[in-house]
Amino acid sequence: MAELETSGDGGASDPDAPRTRREVTGLSSAEAAERLAAQGPNRLPTAPPPPWWRSLLAQMTHFFAVMLWIAGVLAFVAGLPQLGVAIYVVIVVNGVFAFLQEHRAERAAERLRELLPRDVTVVRDGEPVTVPADDLVVDDLVLLEAGDRISADLVASEAHALRVDTSTLTGESVPEAIEAGDRLSAGCFVVEGEARAVVVAVGADTRLAGIAALARSRSRPPSPLARELHRLVITIARIAVGVGVAFFGLALLLGTAPSDGFLFAVGVTVALVPEGLLPTVTLSLAIGAQRMAARKALVRRLESVETLGSTTFICTDKTGTLTRNEMEVRVVWTPTGTTRLAGGGYGPVADLVDGSVARAGAQQVAQVARACSTGRAVEVDGVWRAQGDPMEAAIDALSRRLADGTEPVDGVVRRRFPFDPRRRRMSVVVDGRLLLKGAPETVLDRCRPPGPGVDAPAEVVEQLTAEGLRVLAVATRDAQAIGPDDDADRAERDLTLLGLLAFEDPPRSDVHDSLGECRRAGIKVAMITGDHPATAHAIAVETGLALPGAPVLDGSDLPDDDTELGELLDTDGIVVARVSPEDKLRIARALQERGHVVAMTGDGVNDGPALQQADIGVAMGESGTDVARESADLVLLDDHFATIVAAVEQGRATFTNVRRFLTYHLTDNVAELTPFVVWALSAGRIPLALGVLQILALDIGTDLLPALALGAEPPSDRVLDRAPHSGHLLNRRVLVRVFGVLGPAEAVIEMAAFAAVLLVGGWRPGHEVPTDWPVLLAASGAAFSAVVLGQLANMAACRSSFVPVWRLRWRGANRLLGIAAVTSLAALAASLFVPWLADLLGQAPPPPVGWAVALLAVPAVWLADSVHKRARRGRAARLVAT
Repeated sequence: MAELETSGDGGASDPDAPRTRREVTGLSSAEAAERLAAQGPNRLPTAPPPPWWRSLLAQMTHFFAVMLWIAGVLAFVAGLPQLGVAIYVVIVVNGVFAFLQEHRAERAAERLRELLPRDVTVVRDGEPVTVPADDLVVDDLVLLEAGDRISADLVASEAHALRVDTSTLTGESVPEAIEAGDRLSAGCFVVEGEARAVVVAVGADTRLAGIAALARSRSRPPSPLARELHRLVITIARIAVGVGVAFFGLALLLGTAPSDGFLFAVGVTVALVPEGLLPTVTLSLAIGAQRMAARKALVRRLESVETLGSTTFICTDKTGTLTRNEMEVRVVWTPTGTTRLAGGGYGPVADLVDGSVARAGAQQVAQVARACSTGRAVEVDGVWRAQGDPMEAAIDALSRRLADGTEPVDGVVRRRFPFDPRRRRMSVVVDGRLLLKGAPETVLDRCRPPGPGVDAPAEVVEQLTAEGLRVLAVATRDAQAIGPDDDADRAERDLTLLGLLAFEDPPRSDVHDSLGECRRAGIKVAMITGDHPATAHAIAVETGLALPGAPVLDGSDLPDDDTELGELLDTDGIVVARVSPEDKLRIARALQERGHVVAMTGDGVNDGPALQQADIGVAMGESGTDVARESADLVLLDDHFATIVAAVEQGRATFTNVRRFLTYHLTDNVAELTPFVVWALSAGRIPLALGVLQILALDIGTDLLPALALGAEPPSDRVLDRAPHSGHLLNRRVLVRVFGVLGPAEAVIEMAAFAAVLLVGGWRPGHEVPTDWPVLLAASGAAFSAVVLGQLANMAACRSSFVPVWRLRWRGANRLLGIAAVTSLAALAASLFVPWLADLLGQAPPPPVGWAVALLAVPAVWLADSVHKRARRGRAARLVAT
């Protein structure tokens, strides 16, 4: 490509500079067609989604599902086809449910290619024409104006007051001034000015495509819940196989035929597999996802529900997350006084806080600044929004407010000196006067000294900057002395300062409290932004994110070593500014290497790779790009940081609920395994109290709904009062409670009910009994009833780890608990009194003595639970005292 020459006047190109043909007349239609056929359409490459059947198959072939498939095969081998079929039904139902939940969430996310506009204006055959963005080719000449989305990577050949919002790529919230010769990237959009630009890259060759590919290339790390479930399943598999092998050996020692002993061992192994655990986990996550959606948080992957509860470090963007992404003029300083305004967005009405005596001067400053601007505040569907540069839209809103909502009258612009990054100011000539606005450091030195008794403008600028405000100077001069050949530097001198405008992108009203909730919950928070360090730090201080002693870092100063980077970043309240996409990716990885569960927020294309790397990627739903939403696990539909805190609260509740119903399931397994242990220890002299089909009925028929009810427990009021959970689901506390408290209490009553019926029926230890003996069937029914009743008591006990059952709140609590209790009792009655079902399970209704003992399971479980909880509270109190 030929070298482009640029002028020093605001980015407008020199009209006498040489131009190539394509920079004047563009390509011919024939050339464009040939290139389109050779290079293909201007589309971002996207990985095709996996076919639906593959996604569904994945839900049925993960480790736990494979273990259940094997258990089903073993059930058929052991001559228990009913058990095998039931297990397969559980796998299929759970897989379909999980597939539908995640498929629905995926469809809620918009597609990446919508970042590109449908049409673009190009010069073909020397004439401007509108063509689909897909038809752009290299060397096309594109015409740009305010509001256009950039459709390919371009190089500006002419630029007139051109400013481009690059926040989706760089994270920088302030529009970038573009001169002739500068490169423009696909996915950004023009906020001011106009330009002619030549296409230099399309489709997969654009910078946008490169960042998106970086996001897609990253493999998502397994979530904490996935790792825990994998560990849990392996533990259960080892226990089940170990117990099965042990019982096979015992059966051989007792003289059982090897074939019968093998079938018996298989039955024991299958019985120990908690078939109901997988659907309960899935349904609990789905309930959590639905509750998050009601609070404006869309979960795209079910496991992300729990991952949020494990979060130890939140890396948050600034613009649009902590702030409202709206510029507002909060202070107008003039030599006659200061006017402060309350925040009001872009609407035309806002209250003056003070300084009404300076209103006339403030009104003049606003009108002059507006004449230098093209951005406007517009009302769309009853909501005032920025059109063009947000700062200029704020100036327009200020003009309307100070004019009592009336439309300001603009003069005719006779001459324009566009903004450029060297001068950092711009001006126009209107009605014989030059009107100027720009950075104070480039304007004040060109102004006449203020009159006596007026505060030094430079000192005012320092005061406003210290408040975290962005300051703009407004000045004027008589334009009669400006010659037609004068450039901007000659025209913009001997100015009269009219005043200063101080802008703020106001923080969201609930951010301060939300950050306090994070600290109370033991979560560290850092600001990771593409903005200027001073701006970022000011917002961090105002919102309460910055803490005393926490550093403010520039992305260019970050160490190259990831270990050193992690040590530097592992500080609550740290601010990292001017970061690149690669920086954000390294930050997430470095914190993870230090053991943190990282939540990373973002809204731009540049955030995609980091959102993929983080344990939980959080994208903005209102202002975010498609790349960010496609890369994220969680989409905030309202863009509020407070919604993250609400999602963390629900995530912690979900983890607690998983541990609740895990305790519930394992307690049941203790009661189910006890009859086999008693049979083995008695060398077969005591009959089996429960059979394999009865155990399956307990796992799926009577236990599933109570476990699901526990999985639907709402968050407690104190769920954020403790540090993030970092231990295993199956920890020492759960094991002690299951195998030392709840399980033994249930098992003792179960065997007592079984023995009572047998003894009353005339059985004596050591006597062999036929499997169809009515007394044995009734005794088995009593044992079965004791386990069901004990599990109902266990359901109530598992609602809390510290509070006894009789002190729990029941009115207005989880209504699923009552439904689960009634359903379990109905299932118990059906399994005992429906003849064909009782015959299938090998049991019969117990006699009165069996019912009397079985009913003791409820007080026995509650008593053991209350004693254990009291001991735990005592230990906790002693630890606090020490």
